Amino acid sequence: MTWSGIEVRLRIVRRDFELDVAFESMGRAVGLFGPSGAGKTTILEAIAGWRVPRDGFVRVGESTLLDTAHGRSVPVEARGVGYLPQDDLLFPHWTVRENIRAGIERAARRGDDAGTFERAVHVLELAPLLERRPATLSGGELRRVGLARAICSGPTILLLDEPLGALDLELRRRILPYLVRVREEFDVPVVLVTHDATEVHALCDHAIVIEGGRVRASGSPAAVLSGPALHATEFENVLRGEALECEGGTALVRVGGGALFRIPRAGLEAGDRVLFGLRAADIVLATAPVTGLSARNVLPARIESLATDRDDVFLLVRPDGDGSGDAPLLWVSLTTGAVQDLALTPGGAVHLVVKTQSCHRLA
Repeated sequence: MTWSGIEVRLRIVRRDFELDVAFESMGRAVGLFGPSGAGKTTILEAIAGWRVPRDGFVRVGESTLLDTAHGRSVPVEARGVGYLPQDDLLFPHWTVRENIRAGIERAARRGDDAGTFERAVHVLELAPLLERRPATLSGGELRRVGLARAICSGPTILLLDEPLGALDLELRRRILPYLVRVREEFDVPVVLVTHDATEVHALCDHAIVIEGGRVRASGSPAAVLSGPALHATEFENVLRGEALECEGGTALVRVGGGALFRIPRAGLEAGDRVLFGLRAADIVLATAPVTGLSARNVLPARIESLATDRDDVFLLVRPDGDGSGDAPLLWVSLTTGAVQDLALTPGGAVHLVVKTQSCHRLA
């Protein structure tokens, strides 16, 4: 399916809030990033048709869904939007199978070919849950069922509202790979709402920062989500690469530019593509080569920039590679004292020390 992008212009005024945004993107996965109350969910509701502003324009691909200047507003049921709200909103008296098939019935009423039930069940690993009811499911299982229902509705675009927001860190790490698989397996454009930069890096090719009802930045995730104010110690670098060899419980992964990381194998085989995360706070810096460590990853690198946020310093570093391409930029979180003691400055040579277990597979 040829994708001609998404275009949104909205102005919504309420007594306590004003939303005034305009953006256009050719990205197939757009992340709306920002704090709670910024207006991100309101934008999704306008795209879906749940909220019709007095002044607005929404185009998805070749279809104009909203154009208030010309009196056009396509009804919700005719927009072909798959929506995963913050609350799963599953029918409690129906089984998982029946809830998912409700999405297929909506697609059939629009005349869409929605033969995706088996694929969705397979990709999201739902077969063991099909005869259970929502009350018996965990938070992560509910998210996967809601996502399957949205996919099976045959959407022209998939809207995900904080899909991992209600989950704890461990559950988020377990569910994020399913979202990555959905993006890779189903040819459906996605708009993701989140306040987690890791999700944007893992899932999106275009990021839009929303604050106070306004667009504050727009561009690639690497370019837009690059300031210390956007990062906390929980921020994860997201790396893509290829498994070169697998032995025992680890895999050697080559990322962009030829940098090599030893990560937990987690089912990988040589030749597999892999997406893995590494927390900024889990990277140790050394100013000289180090030996005698249990950590399996010691990579020479160079500091690109430093930015201070209160008592923390965020360093942007680039591992040395083999010259075959651009090596990834990694964020490292250190205290101000550590940076001063090591006399770290832009352009300085360092070594990155990373334990294998600090890397975890996302997909």
